[in-house]
Amino acid sequence: MHADSLATSRRRLLGITGTALTGTLLAQGPSPDAAMLRRVLEPPTGKVPVVIDTDTYNEIDDQYAVAYGILSPDRMDVEAIYAAPFVNSRAKSAGEGMEKSYQEILRILKILGRGTDGFAFRGSEKFLPGAGKPVDSPAARDLIKRAMQPRQTPLYVLALGCPANVASAILLEPKIKDRIVVVWLGGTTHQWPSAKEFNLNQDLPADRVLFDSGVPLVQIPTKNVSEHLRTTLPEIQRQIKGRSRLGDYFFDQFVDYEKTHTAGKPANYPYSKVIWDISVIAWIIDPKWVPSELVSSPILTDDFRWRQEPGRHQIRVATNVFRDPIFHDLFEKLARTKR
Repeated sequence: MHADSLATSRRRLLGITGTALTGTLLAQGPSPDAAMLRRVLEPPTGKVPVVIDTDTYNEIDDQYAVAYGILSPDRMDVEAIYAAPFVNSRAKSAGEGMEKSYQEILRILKILGRGTDGFAFRGSEKFLPGAGKPVDSPAARDLIKRAMQPRQTPLYVLALGCPANVASAILLEPKIKDRIVVVWLGGTTHQWPSAKEFNLNQDLPADRVLFDSGVPLVQIPTKNVSEHLRTTLPEIQRQIKGRSRLGDYFFDQFVDYEKTHTAGKPANYPYSKVIWDISVIAWIIDPKWVPSELVSSPILTDDFRWRQEPGRHQIRVATNVFRDPIFHDLFEKLARTKR
């Protein structure tokens, strides 16, 4: 069947109306039709529906990304926010990390004057216990429900942490692969000797769902890409302190975070913090700020390395970020908040 005919028939089957086919993945299984996948992985134009999946309390960067998305209504309609699990010095278990993230989401929404009912959801209380073993949660169920609604465009799933919620939703209802595009911050560039980084290290079975299931995936690596999104206390003080209540909240967090991470160092020790997660939001707002290319999806090995194999489906991978226009856009939007 000709590609356009296939697209029309699949669109009718999925209940998607109108002519905007920009994000409808029209194939099943781990080897989706290559032409269709390339089409759905093109950067979006116009306003798109999104959900944000975030380990918000893990550091102090997810907070900026959550606010950035909500404060960009010309480019995205944020339908829901999901709390993702994490484990580090701020949380001793995945469940504790998820709950702390959920509470941080509520604090940000309160400052922004946003309601939480039907908008903020708790996610997985644990990581996936093994391959093909999802963890049920309110976040996973809400993602399935939203993904299965008839739409003219795909639902963009902006994943800022461990992808346990997203992978679980895909495993619980594989049909959503035809209706979503996952934009995930995680891993390294595929030429790097190791794939290890915080988001990827948390849940290997969940990571593999993203790279192996055929779901449309945009990966924004940390190493040599999003790590360029650094800022400093003087810049934060100049750009957001005193300009809005939310800016003051983020400034105070930055001060505390810097104190913790410079303890024992000289008083004049230079310090910068990567605000990693705004890269995902920026790719939606203006893809030129986060250049990307199509590549074959790699295999993620047991020892956390990338392995290339012929015949794999394509994903889109970010290759760079333009730091200054991204921060300018973010700072101006934070300053315009009235609360």
